[in-house]
Amino acid sequence: MSPTHPLRRTASLPLVLLLIASFLTPAAQAATPPAAPSTGTTTGGEVRGYLDAHTHLMSYEAFGGQLLCGKPFDPRGIQEALRDCPDHAGNGMFAWFENFTRHGTPFGTHDPTGWPTFKDWPAWDSRTHQQAHYTWLERSWRAGQRVLVNHLVANRQLCDIYPLKRNSCDEMDVIRLQAQRMREMEEGIDRRSGGPGEGWFRIVRDSAEARRVIEAGKLAVVLGVETSEPFGCRTIGGEPQCTRQDIDRGLDEMKRLGVSTMFVCHKYDNALCGIRFDGGTTGAFVNAGNFLSTGRFWQAETCTGAAHDNTIEPAGAVNGQVAELLRLLGQAGITLPLYPEAPHCNVNGLTDLGEHMVRGLMERNMIVEIDHMSVKAADATLDLLEEARYSGVISSHSWMDDTYKPRVYALGGMITGYGHAADAFVQQWKRNKAHHTPGTAFGYGYGLDANGMGALPPPRNGGADPLRYPYTSPFDPTVKLDRLRTGTRTWDLNTEGVANYGLVPDWLADVRNVGGQEIIDDLARGAEAYLQMWHRTETGSG
Repeated sequence: MSPTHPLRRTASLPLVLLLIASFLTPAAQAATPPAAPSTGTTTGGEVRGYLDAHTHLMSYEAFGGQLLCGKPFDPRGIQEALRDCPDHAGNGMFAWFENFTRHGTPFGTHDPTGWPTFKDWPAWDSRTHQQAHYTWLERSWRAGQRVLVNHLVANRQLCDIYPLKRNSCDEMDVIRLQAQRMREMEEGIDRRSGGPGEGWFRIVRDSAEARRVIEAGKLAVVLGVETSEPFGCRTIGGEPQCTRQDIDRGLDEMKRLGVSTMFVCHKYDNALCGIRFDGGTTGAFVNAGNFLSTGRFWQAETCTGAAHDNTIEPAGAVNGQVAELLRLLGQAGITLPLYPEAPHCNVNGLTDLGEHMVRGLMERNMIVEIDHMSVKAADATLDLLEEARYSGVISSHSWMDDTYKPRVYALGGMITGYGHAADAFVQQWKRNKAHHTPGTAFGYGYGLDANGMGALPPPRNGGADPLRYPYTSPFDPTVKLDRLRTGTRTWDLNTEGVANYGLVPDWLADVRNVGGQEIIDDLARGAEAYLQMWHRTETGSG
């Protein structure tokens, strides 16, 4: 987009705050005493363990590299990794993005100390502070986690808007950097575990390697990509800025980097597909971001079928923050379009270039991430997968219309739930399982979206059966856990929710209390279900 665009000339802090908000969607104490994690398979030859299908360990390098504070790993130690951002120094009064996304205002304060006291961060509703230090992830692995899908993430538009930067805004440059950081973290954990290949954190390239890692009791880490302009495939004024050759070269490079699963579009329409709208007030923010990214606001029509995208909020029903956004746009001579009667469907589906990318993913035995696609794009993508009888499809964090769930399951694909509070997560599991194809094996997982600038599961809202400490892991009876402690800070799920990844085992113990043994059995089969889906993707045995 031209730097002389009128919207750029009238940009102000309130507008920047609102547009940045458009991106939003969501030494540690080990097991006590530390137990050797379970290894091997069940008597039926299956691995056992739970699955996170959607998290962002290295997103601190995205969006210019100055938006998210702290790292999951630093070779100099936890005291260096878990530092707040320099612009948060003092009392956090200049941490306007943290304040805005957490409290709804750019004004506020917090204790920025981090290690070792962690008075105010990390927290379940803090979007800018590191949520997945490797020691916290280690606690989850010890409790029974066996697969982590780490999505390398980037968003050029958010990077352009945020004023502080140390990294490029080019999305593919950021993806390459995050892949490098993943290898560095693996090597660092190896050094702390006895040498090359000895660590519990293993990046894997195929289902067979993942199965060997899990059978050895370690964590299989799968690399994915979630980005808005893969391979430069944005549009400007409706014109694609990439070619089929760009897509082919890009997919080949992703395979060399070890990427096994990938989104086609994310947040903003691109040259490959239209996106599934964000609904409500957030949708107005994202719509403005779509304009900055593509030169066009969303284009919607009234849906004629059962499936639909989220409803675009009419200007007359928005709150004060969105009214301010509309006022600023009006000053720039830009008026939001009028939309037809709901339910709304994005007029943009899967483009010819998008079809080429989906076919390219299949040719390279990669898993297609169907979340964030408009219903038209999702429908066309599922048509292609069904024609090829291709099992490699997943909805990894609940951003797909329910209409398509039976088709995903019928292909042999997988659906995992977003990281809601235990009661909401259980209800979502029940709804998803009801769509599963009868007579086929079922496994479940979650997409926590840690470090994805969304909230993690919140504190319990009262009621019976709070989580009582210490407790036994629902997935490994040899693992006992008490309250998580890092430095001088101790967390309790009941009052603080999933403040960081180390409280995932506590959250899943609470899920057991709410949902019973059936959901734990399904979660314990999550790793196996993912490996079977991945294997069918590689062998064409869908």
